[in-house]
Formats: sequence, C-alpha cells, structure tokens
Amino acid sequence: MAKMLTEKMLFNPNGDSDVTRRRMIGGNTTNLNDFNNLRYQWTSDWYRQAMNNFWIPEEINLAQDMKDYPRLLESERRAYDKILSFLVFLDSLQSANLPNISSYVTANEVNLCLHIQTFQECIHSQSYSYMLDTICPPDKRDEILYAWRDDEHLLRRNTFIGDCYNEFLMNRDDEHLARVLVANYILEGIYFYSGFVFFYNLSRNGKMPGSAQEIRYINRDENTHLWLFRNIIQELRKEEPHLFTPEKVESYKEMIMTGVEMEIDWGHYVIGDDVPGLSKDLVTRYIRYLGNKRWMDLGYDAIYPGYEEPGRDLEWVELYSNANSVKTDFFEARSTAYAKSTALVDDL
Repeated sequence: MAKMLTEKMLFNPNGDSDVTRRRMIGGNTTNLNDFNNLRYQWTSDWYRQAMNNFWIPEEINLAQDMKDYPRLLESERRAYDKILSFLVFLDSLQSANLPNISSYVTANEVNLCLHIQTFQECIHSQSYSYMLDTICPPDKRDEILYAWRDDEHLLRRNTFIGDCYNEFLMNRDDEHLARVLVANYILEGIYFYSGFVFFYNLSRNGKMPGSAQEIRYINRDENTHLWLFRNIIQELRKEEPHLFTPEKVESYKEMIMTGVEMEIDWGHYVIGDDVPGLSKDLVTRYIRYLGNKRWMDLGYDAIYPGYEEPGRDLEWVELYSNANSVKTDFFEARSTAYAKSTALVDDL
C-alpha cells in the first residue's frame, strides 16, 4: 500500500538533531543546514562540485554561431530549432518541479543539492534563450520557443514526463514520488542526449562552436544532477524497500525503456539520416547504450544485450561530453577547463 506523504514543517524546533535518525523521506527534520553533521556523506562532494561548476551563459561568445546559423543545411537548421525547443521546455519544467520533490525530502543536506540543481536548471533555460536571442530574429525565436506545443513529437515526449510529475501533485504518496524520481533520472540521463550529440556533431564539423560549448557546460551540470538522483534512488531503496519490490522495479524498468524508445524516435524524427556525421543507426545504438548504463548504474542487469559499450565510432561523443576534459578553443586558441574541481569523478 502506498504511504501518504506529509509536507515537512518549515519551522520545527522539535525536529531530530540526531543524524542517525535522519531519513530521505518521512523524517523529522529541523531544516538546519549543518555542514559538519551529514547523514549522507556523498552530498559533501556533490555540493562542492556543483558550486565549483558555476557559470553564466553570456561567458560564451556566439559571434561565429551568428554567421554559421544562416549557412547551416536545412536539415541541420531544422534539427537545431526543434532540439532547442525541446531542451528549453524540459529545463523549465525541471526548475518548476524540483521544489515539489524537495518539499518531501527530509534530509537537509540532500535538499541543499536539490536547491542548487533548481538554480542550475534556470541557468540552462537562460542559456537556450541566449542562444535563440543571439542567432534568431524575434519572430523566429518565439516560433522555436513554443514549438513544443504544436509539434506532436515534442508534445508526446513532454507529456510522458509531465504526466508523471502531475500525477505526484494529485497523489502525494511515496509510490508516486518514487516514480517522479525515476522520471527525473530518465530526463537527466536519457532524454537530453541525442540533442547533445547533435550539437557536438556540428562542432566537430566546424559549425556553431559557441552552441556546442554552451551544451558542454550544460552537459557537465546534467552529469551531476544524474549522480544526485541516482544516489537518492539508491538511498531510498535501502530505507524504503517496499518501493523496490520486483513488481515495482519492473515498472521502473519499463519507464526507462519508454524513455529510451521515445528518445530514439525523437532522434530519428529530428536528425534522421539527413545530418552529415549522424544517422538513425548511430542514434539508436547510443541511446540504447545510455539506457543500459542508467539502469545498470542503479544495480540492475542490462536491458539491451549487446549495447553495454558505446562503440568506437561514438568515442568522439564521449570526448565532447567528458565533464573533466580540457579543450583548446578553436577560435580563441586558449585552454578552457570545463571542470573547476575534481571532487566528483565524472563516471556518468
């Protein structure tokens, strides 16, 4: 039976100060941010990494992108526009939904991480708007920004995640919260990635370097968000084993598989075989690999046998998305360190 959740009190002088009694959900928190008294020690490294990752979109020069955008192939420009519409909506949704999760998390150190993630999602939304404002006239910008309401492929994908989030608002119990956590894990770990590959592919073909650099910063943040939700799910499995019965685990697996299939369908629709350097086959293999990795990182067996590794022809993607890499900027000939701290190993 699902357990109804009670939103934690804001001011709670009678909360538990004993760290051993702290729980991910259902605890009695004081809401005091005590950085020397942590139940979940992994949050310390996560917090420092996230703080060291601070950036603002305007740091990145998009002058070359302004020149490149009109010269993109029609297939590239179409994909650029639609992928941006998808990304800006989902990051906007994330910034609105994370406080709903935080309201029921009773570990203050985890809430600190969720608050930082919320801020970073706002930065991501701003970065996409900055890209559109820079390269597009106002009417084109608005068309791209709101395409998610009119394009049936976009709307269907957003509906899958959005309905899961809305269901928790209508049923505030631990089972629906667990599904929201898995949905967030899918969004952060699967949903964005064919889009990221598209921008990296443009960059390796000498196009839109500023856009790719924006995406690398975003990708770095998403890696930490993914790490955060993986740990929250794993801690919840220890504390609330009734949420991880074989039947419920199977339902989470089906969510992962749905996310994979939606991302593959999206990649086929928006990229297809018309963008130089990419193909439907490459998108399919990469997203199945990611689905395997996300599920296996939670401690389960591979969903898609034969896709446990990305493959040699996808090594360039891994190089672009590696949060701790150092890249020489082609146009400025300077070394740019994308990670300012090595506190968190980038194994996602």
